Amino acid sequence: MSILQERPAPTEMRLGYSKRLMLVTGRANPELAARIADKLGVGLSPMTHRTFSNGEVYCRYEESVRGADVFIVQPTCENRAQGLSANDALMELMAMIDAAIGGSAHRVIAVTPWYGYSRQDKKSAPREPISARLVARMLETAGIDRILTMDLHSGQIQGFFQIPLDHLYAGPLLSSYFAEKGMTNHDTVIVSPDVGGVVRALAVASRLNADLAIGHDAVVAVSCMALDPPDGATPDLLAGLLPGIREHVADLRASGSGVEVVEPGDEFGELSGWGHYLMDVGRTAAAFEAGLHEGDAALERIKGVWSRG
Repeated sequence: MSILQERPAPTEMRLGYSKRLMLVTGRANPELAARIADKLGVGLSPMTHRTFSNGEVYCRYEESVRGADVFIVQPTCENRAQGLSANDALMELMAMIDAAIGGSAHRVIAVTPWYGYSRQDKKSAPREPISARLVARMLETAGIDRILTMDLHSGQIQGFFQIPLDHLYAGPLLSSYFAEKGMTNHDTVIVSPDVGGVVRALAVASRLNADLAIGHDAVVAVSCMALDPPDGATPDLLAGLLPGIREHVADLRASGSGVEVVEPGDEFGELSGWGHYLMDVGRTAAAFEAGLHEGDAALERIKGVWSRG
């Protein structure tokens, strides 16, 4: 009788696997990463970040990431305090992903609340790039296993990825905040500065039982609950078009409505622009999700508009 027949060996070896989570951050928003770490009750894994004199970014993990699930917190937005542009943040994220994979991490998850280039999600004119799709391909090629992001400019961006994508929404949190302020009736109007923000604005308006207004350049579309629609308008989502924002503001002022702007436009120009028109309304507030830091020019411009008076 052979030795195999006398002592049959098992065909597998159970090694056991203990999951290990590591949280790291780039320089785009280390404050956000610190708050996430505090909520999780873990410390941020130490990393070295550097920008060389020729503009190249560099990173290195100071601890072993072998076998760990590495969560990289890096919104692809600029951080002037760190001397980081949006493109630098994206490249730094790519370098951190590559370093984690090279360090034998079990999984690499990108946490990018602000998905850079998300507004470039389609061709608006011939010979334009679809940069949001390009960024998705770059991240996948770098080797991430999963991505977590928030409030994409359009849902179609999820289709640019072949890997799992977790798309979170800030609308419920914003709605809860405004509900605590008592803005839960038809005296409150949710304003989207462009058509792209209608879905999110409508979701907030529904939660607050508020009315909805949509702006586009000098034209405003208003739900029939807020104002009397023009002849021929249907009592649906958008009941009428008012030619001119000033007439719209006058009508809102007459009804004492509050206006909540829930999404900024390109480079926040629309948000600050709408603020100049809407500040005469009784209660006005701005709510947005973006990669902004103290000292940013866009944030200072918004503050200047929404704090006057």
